[in-house]
Amino acid sequence: MQQNTRHTAHQHRIVVVGAGYTGASAAGRLAARLHREDVSITLVNAEPDFVERVRLHQLAVGRSLRPRPLDAMFAGTGVRLRLARVTGIDVDARTVTVTPPEAPAGSGAEDIPYDTLVYALGSAWNTHGVPGVEKHAHDIAGRAGALRLRDRLADLTPGSPVAVVGGGLTGVEAATELAEARPDLAVSLISRGPLGDWLSPKGARHLRRVFAGLRITVHGNTDVTAVHADRATTTGGDVPAEATLWTTGFAVHPIARATTLETAEDGQITVDATMRSTSHPDVYAIGDAARAAGPGGKPLRMSCASGVPSAWQAADAIAARLTGTKLPTISARYFNQCVSLGRKEGLIQYVTADDRAVSAALTGRPAALYKELVCKAAAWGVAHPTLSLPTRRRRVTAERARVTAPTA
Repeated sequence: MQQNTRHTAHQHRIVVVGAGYTGASAAGRLAARLHREDVSITLVNAEPDFVERVRLHQLAVGRSLRPRPLDAMFAGTGVRLRLARVTGIDVDARTVTVTPPEAPAGSGAEDIPYDTLVYALGSAWNTHGVPGVEKHAHDIAGRAGALRLRDRLADLTPGSPVAVVGGGLTGVEAATELAEARPDLAVSLISRGPLGDWLSPKGARHLRRVFAGLRITVHGNTDVTAVHADRATTTGGDVPAEATLWTTGFAVHPIARATTLETAEDGQITVDATMRSTSHPDVYAIGDAARAAGPGGKPLRMSCASGVPSAWQAADAIAARLTGTKLPTISARYFNQCVSLGRKEGLIQYVTADDRAVSAALTGRPAALYKELVCKAAAWGVAHPTLSLPTRRRRVTAERARVTAPTA
């Protein structure tokens, strides 16, 4: 009887907003760590399916992706799925405002109270304010954008020009996927710097060979100053484009900046080593939404590679603080950059802990298989949310559940 008094009289309410790689991983890991009688875990997401964001360039060119319904993924885990759009967060009142996914703006709003919030709303495309991008360009930062691009590409006739703007990982993967799937189109890539300038010499050489084999025209050291319906205006002149794909980085969801949370200049929530907000100890931010320090104090880049470990760190820290166990830390570092170059080619660029390329790189078909294995493993981990090891559900103590200030 005495032992039961240590447990919470009421469930500690954990709300996770966003069910991408990081949010879904965090919700599942929390369910695997905490006793169901002591906590309620609500996962809020606007779409009913988990979206493999790292495969959206495949969806855009007409390839099918395996459906992954969230309700099936979390069935029997104790995680409650709430299909809704997050329209506001009051971190002082500890509420999340949601509306039904298809409801008109301002209608059907409801507040969900929380004791602990895990913010995983992620990011969307970044137009950088370039004229014409929002009106004429396409994005693959989300499923809806990828489907719109798919429909546009299906309407294009042989020989039509398509421009991919952005020479980073997303742009390179999209350009090669498109050129391989639609060899009848004239694909070009517009990059602010030289093609593959972040890679090792070996990696850059392989990338250039693949681009040449796929007949992708590269406009390097070129900035886009405007996008039109039939072309992209650049510092080197106009580049014809019946469809323009804009992949010049990501912008975080704007909701955090509208709260009293401490944020960085780009709107990312500033967090400590456990992914806990530096201003509000009952809020954790993970993935693209968080400004977290990696090796050498360098901010972690927006990627699945850093996002999923941040979800693990947050979930384990929440569980430890609620149960009074040792606070774990996960060493945030990078090992490689995995790049698909169509379905038959790939590039695995090995990097330092702080994400700088080293001389070693894996190329060709083995690299493509390696990248595919990484994508499948990431999706499997999210699709089986409570199978992450080790699994031990611990009891929450009443004293810990009431703590609202940072603890050691």
